[in-house]
Amino acid sequence: MAEDGAVTVYGSGAITDAKKNPFSIKSGLAQMLRGGAIVEVTDARQAKLAEEAGACSVIVSEPTRGGGGIRRMPDPSLVKEIKRAVSIPVMARARVGHFVEAQVLEAIGVDYIDESEVLALADEENFINKHNFRTPFLCGCRDLGEALRRVREGAAMIRTQGEVLSGQDGNVAETVKSVRNVMKEVRVLNNMDDDEVFAFAKKIAAPYDLVAQTKQMGRLPVVQFAAGGIVTPADAALMMQLGCDGVFVGSEVYDCSNPYNRLKGIVRAVRHYNDPHVLVESSCGLEDSMAELNLNEDRIEEFGQSSRN
Repeated sequence: MAEDGAVTVYGSGAITDAKKNPFSIKSGLAQMLRGGAIVEVTDARQAKLAEEAGACSVIVSEPTRGGGGIRRMPDPSLVKEIKRAVSIPVMARARVGHFVEAQVLEAIGVDYIDESEVLALADEENFINKHNFRTPFLCGCRDLGEALRRVREGAAMIRTQGEVLSGQDGNVAETVKSVRNVMKEVRVLNNMDDDEVFAFAKKIAAPYDLVAQTKQMGRLPVVQFAAGGIVTPADAALMMQLGCDGVFVGSEVYDCSNPYNRLKGIVRAVRHYNDPHVLVESSCGLEDSMAELNLNEDRIEEFGQSSRN
């Protein structure tokens, strides 16, 4: 099955032309981020702080502007400035389907490209053919079928996320829901008879070879991170204990009196997610990180009404 385009992440097989853009190399680069925290930054100062706190990578985002508007890839000059400021890998976002933005980001030398639903959609029907690029891509998902479709398109890393909210960094409850959904589908697949995999692949609209590989491996065939609403060490450890390989931390982590301590606590929690004593130490002194709820006011009101009924 490794021939004719099947993905073999831990073997020698690769999708498409192995001499041009070998998938095995790109997936190997993504493997280097396992067990780490990727921090969203909007300037070089934040990037340096994230590096000092132990982040495995930073993802560049344009500063939030009032009045909304279309969100596009970050300014290339900002990306270059941040690349000069830090020695860890730098990611940048491109709009879904906008392969020219991806070409620009690759030309300026980003280490990873995030084809992100957080930005405005450039193509409502098609994602970027990521096999045409040397740079590893990461894509978002909320279920197993979506994750494997993105891997077939060439994604070397999957970002399991919650509901994408414009102007907000996400709700951790929605992220937990998506992570559990993916893990549950993997467990269901693992317990299937081999003859049932064909129907399951059709049901989730995913390539059969990738579904079969997921069953064999007992996990997604590429690195899986969680993203959305992760702002405390406990949030990060929760995602790791649910089975993720790492976490994304939104730029809201800087909206506190001591962002370095909070970032350092999250990084430690990702690395020692099964050690309650380390989690206690990492969470101490971060009371301001709990100051804002992840739920918006409508969800809080809805929850309150349902609990009274």
